Amino acid sequence: MEIQKMSNGHHDLSRDKSMESGFDALDNITEGETFLHDKSNGKIETHFTDFEGKTSFGMSIFNLSNAIMGSGILGLAYAMANTGIIVFVILLISIALLSAYSIHLLLKSAEVVGIRAYEQLGNHAFGTPGKILAACVVTMHNIGAMSTYLYIVKIELPHIIEGLMDLPANSHEWFVNGNYLIIIVSFMVILPLALMKRLGYLGYTSGFSLSCMVFFLISVIYKKFVTVCSVAHGNNATFLNESIYNSTADRCEAKFITANPQTAFTIPIMAFAFVCHPEVLPIYTELKNPSKKRMQKIANISILAMFVMYLLTAIFGYLTFYATVESELLKNYSIKDTLMLCVRLSVLVAVTLTVPVVLFPIRRAVLQILFPDKPFSWVRHISIAVCLLFVVNLLVIFVPNIRDIFGFIGATSAPSLIFILPGIFYICIIPKEQQPLKSRPKIQAMVFVTLGFIFMIMSVTFILVEWVNGKTPKGGH
Repeated sequence: MEIQKMSNGHHDLSRDKSMESGFDALDNITEGETFLHDKSNGKIETHFTDFEGKTSFGMSIFNLSNAIMGSGILGLAYAMANTGIIVFVILLISIALLSAYSIHLLLKSAEVVGIRAYEQLGNHAFGTPGKILAACVVTMHNIGAMSTYLYIVKIELPHIIEGLMDLPANSHEWFVNGNYLIIIVSFMVILPLALMKRLGYLGYTSGFSLSCMVFFLISVIYKKFVTVCSVAHGNNATFLNESIYNSTADRCEAKFITANPQTAFTIPIMAFAFVCHPEVLPIYTELKNPSKKRMQKIANISILAMFVMYLLTAIFGYLTFYATVESELLKNYSIKDTLMLCVRLSVLVAVTLTVPVVLFPIRRAVLQILFPDKPFSWVRHISIAVCLLFVVNLLVIFVPNIRDIFGFIGATSAPSLIFILPGIFYICIIPKEQQPLKSRPKIQAMVFVTLGFIFMIMSVTFILVEWVNGKTPKGGH
């Protein structure tokens, strides 16, 4: 793609200069310099004025798939147990399709105005308040996701070390202290990856992260065929023989449709399983030969791949433990099981390598708000990453019920990112001359926004009810 800029006529910028500006060149463009329209053969073609992307199609799929893949995959079997197989499959298909449609709205808006930054879309739609709102929602949601990932590291890594070193449970050695471990992992593994200038470079780690989750899925499927339904669950699981199995058939029978007090709460959790929208536009920015059609294809492939992984994990996890399945599937497996010990390690590697991908949009949002017109600076680039990891570590260490707090954040930010903001941006940005408010696409977008508000109200209500009743919300992103 040839990079152009309007300055007293058409003037070509050198490719060296564009590459020197790097990934954050997009942060420095002003509203009046965001795009050019080239009228040729009666068709308007948008030329983006940020730098030329160099990330391949495959690497972009890895990055977006890794952004979609969250810790919530561990809770999908529990969700199936509380909805039934048929309802779960219908919900998962619906959410996957809605997420793909949401990305279509984002990409269409970006195509019209030539902007590939979430915050700049908010700025174009509503001015500075829209820019600040989008940046705050992205920051809030991704900090919640990062905290959830590190919380898993804090809980699971000590068990893995105890298993590998054959230490007694709840050992008091410093190297099995979860608080120390998340600090070590954050600054020895996550920070170096987060300091990379471009998100595209993380395609290799994203690919490895996804391979770890494939290993997790294969192991869950294998365990289904070698495990008998358990009376208890977790690390003290005892397995049933035939006589006991007959007396507890109700607990070891698959339910196709079910309803209980937890059913309503699992629906919003599933709705958040495909949240990747803060990462879509940064990945689009770095895509080689970018186009809306090419990026939509990346999104569709990523969503389809994650849909298959989610569905298989939920089905085989549920059919292994049925009614006794835990809200986090790994808790059902013994820490003495060598295979599942390796699986726990692979899951930890996967969520750890996802954190840098999630951190990039937060840094983008901070730069958009605090330093919108400043050129790229390594000092700012590094400082923001260090500060973000420091804050997230403090939250994971000192907040006792971190899942409650970030469950509430997710209940407000996730519907905003999936439904509300993409729909509103689309309605405001697409010209009325091109699509009147009463046109079918904009009516669909309005319905989509309304659905987002319904999800938000429903999610917040469920969480508040759980808090009032003294129960802890289950699951995560």
